[in-house]
Amino acid sequence: MVFRSSIAAPMSSHSTRIVRNPRVDFLRGVAICCVLILHFTLAFGLKNSPLGDVLGSNALNAIALNGNYGVTIFFVISGYLITSGVLARWGRLRDIDLRSFYWMRAARIMPSLLLALAIIVALGTLDIPYFDNGDADGPLPASYFGIAVLSILTFWHNQLMQSAGYFNYCLNVYWSLSVEEMFYLLLPLSCLVLRRTWLVVVLCIAAIVAGPYYRSLHTDNEIYFMYGYFACFDAIAFGCLTALLARAASMPRTVKRVLRVAAAAALALIYLRGIGGHEIFGFTMIALAAAAILFGAHGEAGQGWSTGRLGAPLRWAGSHSYELYLFHVIVLAAMRNITTQEELSHAMRLPWLFVYLVTSAIVATLVSRYVSEPARTFLLRRQRGRSGIPANVMLP
Repeated sequence: MVFRSSIAAPMSSHSTRIVRNPRVDFLRGVAICCVLILHFTLAFGLKNSPLGDVLGSNALNAIALNGNYGVTIFFVISGYLITSGVLARWGRLRDIDLRSFYWMRAARIMPSLLLALAIIVALGTLDIPYFDNGDADGPLPASYFGIAVLSILTFWHNQLMQSAGYFNYCLNVYWSLSVEEMFYLLLPLSCLVLRRTWLVVVLCIAAIVAGPYYRSLHTDNEIYFMYGYFACFDAIAFGCLTALLARAASMPRTVKRVLRVAAAAALALIYLRGIGGHEIFGFTMIALAAAAILFGAHGEAGQGWSTGRLGAPLRWAGSHSYELYLFHVIVLAAMRNITTQEELSHAMRLPWLFVYLVTSAIVATLVSRYVSEPARTFLLRRQRGRSGIPANVMLP
């Protein structure tokens, strides 16, 4: 491994453009598929299906019911991409432009999020099952949408769930967005306050230490050990450290390939081992394996099955993961109003899964094409003249 001295060298934002890394998109595609399969399995079940007959219940449960590890992978990727983007645009963490950073994040997140919330609230106020607040212990009135939506837009929906429990089938999924948003809020502030990269590294290490300790205090309550800020920030910290290390060091391509393969094998084994019984360090190990994959993929866009035709569907899912995340639960809620798990026959479960995945993909494509990207481009063009950052230079 070779360490470079250019970690703090400033770069011109006018000449810097973030290029998508297909290996990162592939990993993100794997993560979102884990989440999609988990939510379908919880809603309709896969054990009583031809797939369950072939794999057996234990193997199927290991594959389908550990999807929350996919969220952990997302957090690692987010920490890695956002930190890499900051370094690419401003050269040093302490030189981050607060207003530009927040504007770019809002331009990416808000348009499609507001659309998703509008759909859920509109259908929920009509008392349509799975869109209303009927999941609570004692259904909550439609007026509760006010505080629920406010919590999502102000980054504490996960905290609201710790007091209210699972209260809205669709909105419950957005707990992880609050964790992401809080990271977006705190990262630039931390960089500006701490100033020095090594202090940011210390902060990341503190988050990595705090994560398992926090989870150890709440192993009997998944809303705490999976959804709390301190339960998740360690994964984001792994991603941030990976970006800093990748910027400072390099290794031969062959070594990177070996690292990716070994880390991917470790990731699969940890995932299949499951969350149950590993609430404290399971998320740490998943995050570490994902970080190792990202380090091995940094700057690598060469040949491989993940970058070839076989990996294209997962790369597409990775590049549309945000829209899939927001809207798959709306598709699933609509499907649950058509039929129930009890009504769905053994033979129809896999076709119903196919309908769910295809419909979610179509909706994600339409939202991306006609809402997310046009709104993002428009908002960034408005910002361009104020910040001096070209509109086509975006945080991922």
